Amino acid sequence: MVSARMVSQGLADPRVTTVVDAVRRVVAVQSQDVRMARLAIRVRTQGLTRSDVDSAVASGEVVRTWAMRGTLHMLAAEDAGWVVSLLGPRFAHGLRGRRHRLGLADDVVEEAAEIVATDEPANRAELMARLASAGIEIDVKSQAPAHVLAYAAMTGRIRRGPDRSDTEPTYVRFDPGPAVDADAAVERLAERYVAGHAPAAAEDFAAWSGLPLGVARKGFREVEPVPVAGSGVVRLLGHFDPYLLGYRSREVVPAEMRGRVWTGGGFVMPVVVVDGRVVATWRRVKGEVETEPAVDVRAEIEDLLRWEGMG
Repeated sequence: MVSARMVSQGLADPRVTTVVDAVRRVVAVQSQDVRMARLAIRVRTQGLTRSDVDSAVASGEVVRTWAMRGTLHMLAAEDAGWVVSLLGPRFAHGLRGRRHRLGLADDVVEEAAEIVATDEPANRAELMARLASAGIEIDVKSQAPAHVLAYAAMTGRIRRGPDRSDTEPTYVRFDPGPAVDADAAVERLAERYVAGHAPAAAEDFAAWSGLPLGVARKGFREVEPVPVAGSGVVRLLGHFDPYLLGYRSREVVPAEMRGRVWTGGGFVMPVVVVDGRVVATWRRVKGEVETEPAVDVRAEIEDLLRWEGMG
């Protein structure tokens, strides 16, 4: 079962050779931290380097926007529109109370969402200045700017643009395309989820997507996993990898390690996976990879260095 999940997620050989195929395989890759998103692509591809991820984002082959669970994800361009149309408005509505507490009335945030949809990528400060010049004052020292931008993204006005650095994002106009039929879109999303995550249950699909369990169950069709024999496959997974975030169940992590992997506040540590089971955590210390407990990951370290252009 566990090894079958590695195959579904594209972590077993042979792996794909393009960024978009790796992303499409698991539908979406969590992308709040672009460095960790790059690592999720590395373990699902062969022959690429980190710059290939940046090139795919810059070319528009993959799109970064708010999707599953209302968090920032990387999706194949052909999937971004219908996924945002299905999930975005639900999460935007769920944050309405928080926006009100920040002083963002519905009509204000709606007008702001249209104004920040610019054709040229702009950073947060530039967009807040644009709002101010239009007479919309946003408290830039609060969480209000983040909520304005998230609302604009979830309602299909903007997406993330190319980062000016690993720490300075930009935002740009987005057109998600025509409205989707919600029931058909849930079924489509469930089918794609199962293809990239099986074996999985409806509860896993709900936890991954953020859809209510009742809605998730209506669109979900379980499939029988194909048994796969263990082959000693070792992978270094980064923070927030889909292999750990894609399920409600935590069966791939031994009970005694769960507190070290999920450290609180939604934070997920990088892990070493052998034949689908988490056997250790890992970190970079002065350029070196350290695992706890000690595990032989030499082949993965070599590939990581190659990926970073240091091998």
